[in-house]
Amino acid sequence: MNVRRRLIPLVAAAGALSALSALSACSTDSAAAGNTGKFDVVASFYPMAFLAEQIGGDHVHVTSLTEPGQEPHDLEISAKQTAQLQESDAVLYLKNLQPSVDDAVSQSEIKTKIDASSLTKLEKHGNEVGGHAAEHDDHADSELAGLDPHVWLDPVRYAQIAEGVGKAFEKADPDHAAAYKANTAALVKKLDALNTKFENGLRNTGTKVFITTHAAFGYLAERYGLTEEAINGLDPESEPSADRVKDLERMAKADGVTTVFYETLVSDRTAKTIASDAGLKTDVLDPIEGITAKSRGKDYFSVQEANLKALQGALGAK
Repeated sequence: MNVRRRLIPLVAAAGALSALSALSACSTDSAAAGNTGKFDVVASFYPMAFLAEQIGGDHVHVTSLTEPGQEPHDLEISAKQTAQLQESDAVLYLKNLQPSVDDAVSQSEIKTKIDASSLTKLEKHGNEVGGHAAEHDDHADSELAGLDPHVWLDPVRYAQIAEGVGKAFEKADPDHAAAYKANTAALVKKLDALNTKFENGLRNTGTKVFITTHAAFGYLAERYGLTEEAINGLDPESEPSADRVKDLERMAKADGVTTVFYETLVSDRTAKTIASDAGLKTDVLDPIEGITAKSRGKDYFSVQEANLKALQGALGAK
């Protein structure tokens, strides 16, 4: 997407299958290039690093370009990281989310470039996502302009990406293909179970509408029949207009909304101001862009389960 968090961006190589076919087998020799003796993978930010670690297991060495607690959209890749990228065996990123990563990857001679955005379907999302207001983009162009990058928050789409990453690892490092295949299957099974938890946990709720600081949860909302109302759309650091605030307050009363959600890596000031004015509570809904000491969980799965619990409380799950 061409938006950043001021202009949020995202990643993508060339197309799921074309990206995979472009991968070359670089197991033993290339593994030595990263000087770790393993298949060296550079991941752009936490959701990509988590996939690489879960699928690669003991056979990979994973380095994340985005530090814990760092807002991934704002990342400016350093010269040291660029050099690290060149010496690695593979890069796993989400095109159009982090422009500096996109630039470094495009200029890199690294043979295995895995773009997660090419492994599932992205959609355009506005401030209101889900229910009757969903904006499906069935004819999205290859530029990803305006497309929502937050696919990892939908366990089903994340599983699709995992399967593509697994195939890419198998092709790039065939010596350990069997392990990658088994690890991918185990991860997809866990994601399927998480999807079932969300389906069951959010099936019967008092309301289907929730408010967030920015539109990170559109895919999740669509998956489970909810409607996300975002204060700032895809840009969590922008200030909402007075009209938007009034609309949210009216909507909250009409739809029985109890809570305004904010996230861990961005200021909670706007969320708390709106909640106070409207007589609502605040709580955390974590977009899982990074794991920090403030995270309600230690990895993707535990944070997602905390998100489910928060949504159940806010929506009045029965």
